Amino acid sequence: MVSPISDDDLMLLNALADAELDAGAAMALERRLATEPALAAEFDRIMALKERVAGLERPVVTSEFEARMAALGTAQPAVGSVVRRGASIFEGWRAVAATIVVTAFIASGATHLIEVQHTGFSMEDAVAGSHRRSLLATNPVDIASSDRHTVKPWLDAKLGISPPATDLVAQGYPLIGGRVDVLGSDTVPTLVYRHNEHLITLLAAPGTETVSGPVSLTAGGYNMVHWTGGGFSYWAVSDLEPVELASFVADYRGN
Repeated sequence: MVSPISDDDLMLLNALADAELDAGAAMALERRLATEPALAAEFDRIMALKERVAGLERPVVTSEFEARMAALGTAQPAVGSVVRRGASIFEGWRAVAATIVVTAFIASGATHLIEVQHTGFSMEDAVAGSHRRSLLATNPVDIASSDRHTVKPWLDAKLGISPPATDLVAQGYPLIGGRVDVLGSDTVPTLVYRHNEHLITLLAAPGTETVSGPVSLTAGGYNMVHWTGGGFSYWAVSDLEPVELASFVADYRGN
């Protein structure tokens, strides 16, 4: 399957993920992420892969391995001559050892990446990506209003369905608006609340009659709580501490 993302855009996305873009280029790309779902989904995949690769166990050079490499360097002068050309980085047999270790790690990592790509993107990753994109956007909502009687009808008009836009001002979680998110091929109604300086994204994927949760999770550097009920599969995600996010969920479910 041909990727809808161009090679140039892939290079930019990887550079953004590695913090290698200057401020102007990063801001321009972040604005595109907020309006181009395919580009944003690819960026989410890149970030998820980076996190998983970072969690791989690093290879350890044992003393036995060092001794074998030292012997190899003594027995093979030709190898030593090649190593000397890179003496500014490594010296002698250590270059050989480091090369072998790095090669083994890359091979292991490549296998892991192939496995991740085949297993696909989890719902947790998608939810975290949606929240991340909203923070990059100029405005985290499509309809800005603290009035639930404005936000809920707007979502109903857009999607034909919306979750309860519960008023939680008294509990310290004012509603600031709503938006339509895209998770995979599905459009999802989303409410956005605020707690002090933190935003809380509440996605409500329709279509389930089961009741479960709440369950605390983490993905993409964010805390989240998932539960189902009332015909929705809810995902609350934020950079709030887990206890604070759980408190929001309890207040939302209790009203």
